[in-house]
Amino acid sequence: MRDFLPADKARRERVLATIRDRYRAHGFDEIETPVMEEYSRLHAGIGGDNEKLAYNVLRRGLDADAVRAAAEDPASLTDLGLRYDLTVPLARFYATHRGVLPAVFRAVQIAPVWRAERPQKGRYRQFVQCDIDIIGDPSARAEAELAVATLDTLDALGLAGAEIRVNDRRILDAMLAQFGFAEAERPGVLITIDKLDKIGPDGVERELLERGAGADAVAAFAAFLARPASAAELPFGEERIRAALPEGIDEEIIRHVAGIGAAVAAARGTGTAPVVFDPFLVRGMGYYTGTIFELAHPAVTYSLGGGGRYDGMIGRFLGQDVPAVGFSIGFERIVDLLEEHGESRAPAVVLIHDRDVPLAQLLAAKTRLLDGGARVRVEQRPKNLKALLERAAADGYRSFVTLSADQDVDALEQRPLS
Repeated sequence: MRDFLPADKARRERVLATIRDRYRAHGFDEIETPVMEEYSRLHAGIGGDNEKLAYNVLRRGLDADAVRAAAEDPASLTDLGLRYDLTVPLARFYATHRGVLPAVFRAVQIAPVWRAERPQKGRYRQFVQCDIDIIGDPSARAEAELAVATLDTLDALGLAGAEIRVNDRRILDAMLAQFGFAEAERPGVLITIDKLDKIGPDGVERELLERGAGADAVAAFAAFLARPASAAELPFGEERIRAALPEGIDEEIIRHVAGIGAAVAAARGTGTAPVVFDPFLVRGMGYYTGTIFELAHPAVTYSLGGGGRYDGMIGRFLGQDVPAVGFSIGFERIVDLLEEHGESRAPAVVLIHDRDVPLAQLLAAKTRLLDGGARVRVEQRPKNLKALLERAAADGYRSFVTLSADQDVDALEQRPLS
């Protein structure tokens, strides 16, 4: 959990403003939910490992006797928790307000979430998520809308060249069934397969055997990984997806995934979409039921966001299933990736005045600069002017003016800080 100095805060707000602007342009409406949710919602078995990282809140009014009595069941002392993502709160929000929302609801949530992480670069205990979700549309159009809005937003941030890796949890499940993995062991198998790009095929095979997965199923999976590549040269579409999979995968699912790429290509006007099919993309959340995404950029080896379809989650709160799909941008990682630079939307000027400048003259000079569209910081001239200018430059200011008591406020001259 971090503090942010003025220049860092200004940069973050500039990035957030761009993200909000692009999402709004794509027809998404911003909502806000409380930072806390009921413990039972946050620990309903749908948040994957993130449930283990949730910060829980003790019930009010507990005394020492109650705490001692619950020593063997600490969870019984809590009734609320800080949200670890924005999807569970959105599902609860939609179930609560469905009667006043449109049939197909496009939502934006931009807000902090909390996880008891082991802090490292790009991974913090408090961080901002930027989510867009479409609720009520089961078609590939919803996934394509999310992908196009996300790519457009990265372009606007100066991060052109991103691509979206896509898969479907139903494809993964069908593949594991064909290889011979028992249904009960598949969640653990997926955790290991998710490490494929980190530990390689041999490492995945060893770990699966160490986990106690069936030897025949592991051998079938290893043989599939070792097969000659058959899809790499094909353009994204049904044939490429089909060639990357074992035979017998549901054709409707293949067409659904291929339709996402075709729609994104049409929307981007590029002929081909920046979409890549990855048959072993997993995504860790337990609530995904269909399409899953990850956002990749050539500048980094880690993902910049992701998401997927979670058609079963809202039904837990509403009593009936509602189709839903979402995409989350990794705001902290994007801010770290973007080049640090000063405020660019308006000139930022330091107005440095002598001690004897009358207040009326000083405020008149500041007003002149403000009327010219500048952001203005007023500073009295110090003995060490160089230190003041260096600090102002670090805070994102790019020019300065000086004002003496006998100076005409209509003749201020801006000079660059560097």
